[in-house]
Formats: sequence, structure tokens, C-alpha cells
Amino acid sequence: MREIPDVDWSVEWRKSFRAHEAGRLTVAPPWLAEGLDPALTVIVEPAMAFGTGDHPTTRGVLRLMQSVIRAGDVVADLGAGSAVLAIAAAKLGAARVAAVEMDADAISNAEENVASNGVVDRVWVIEGDAALLLPLLAPVRVVLANIISSVLIELLPVIGRSLMGDGVAILSGILDEEREK
Repeated sequence: MREIPDVDWSVEWRKSFRAHEAGRLTVAPPWLAEGLDPALTVIVEPAMAFGTGDHPTTRGVLRLMQSVIRAGDVVADLGAGSAVLAIAAAKLGAARVAAVEMDADAISNAEENVASNGVVDRVWVIEGDAALLLPLLAPVRVVLANIISSVLIELLPVIGRSLMGDGVAILSGILDEEREK
């Protein structure tokens, strides 16, 4: 045992966060966003919701979507968490983005992030089950889903039916050992 100095943990935890680059996009907490290009920076307030840019699956989707999202696209982000992918889609030119999240605790964080990124005119945070809501949002040109594979597998039929003819789905969160399934 040893004595440790007094630390203000309400501030100290912020030191563990950093900005993450993913292609042309950067994801950063508000206190690290100063000086970054607002058009290509997704500002995310870390909270209980998944999606700070720290996880490789998030950065992978961010990189892939840059070659997929076109100006005017309709996009659905399933399991949106903090809405990082939905916000990025809007910043890449999507006209309408539905950020669908069933975790009620994540909704306020997602709404806060959408507002702080100035995309409330294009991103709607919707609380509910993606399997029920996606058909109501269809047709969409792009589906983004960075969630566990068991949920992705259940959603595949509804994703397929909801995509436009030239639609694209970017799915992430699949473990190596689940790849074949």
C-alpha cells in the first residue's frame, strides 16, 4: 500500500482520450477539437454510448464509408450509439441520416453529438428496434451497422430488403472466428 496524491478524477479521465484519424475524417472529444477542420471532424462527447472513434471497428467503418457515401444519399446507421457514424455520413454529404438506437441511455448522448456537430437538419436520432424501423425508413442507399454479429445476422434480411438497387451495407463488429458464418 502507498499513499497517492489527491487527483480531480472528474477532469483527469480526459487525459486518456485522443483524437482519431480515419482517412479524411477525424473523431475527437470537444476539448481536443480546436484547430481541426469542422467539415471533416466528428466531435463526440464521451459518454456511456459506444462510438468515440477509439475502437478499430468504428474507424474501419469511417474509412470505408468515405468511398461509399454520395451527396444526397439516404443513410441508416443501425445501433448508432453516440451517432458518430451518422454524423460522419452527414459530413460526407448524405442528405438524410437515421441514427437508430434501442438503448435509451444512448439517445441523449447521440442527440447532443448531432447538435454539437451542426447536423440536426440531416440526422435524426430514433429510439427503437432497427428490425422494425428500417423498413419504415426504406429505401436507403447506405446501411451502416457496427454491432455484434449475432444481431447483424438477424438484421441481414431486413437490410437486404431496405436497400436501393445500388445500395451498400457496411457491416462491422464481426469477430474473426465468426467471419464464415
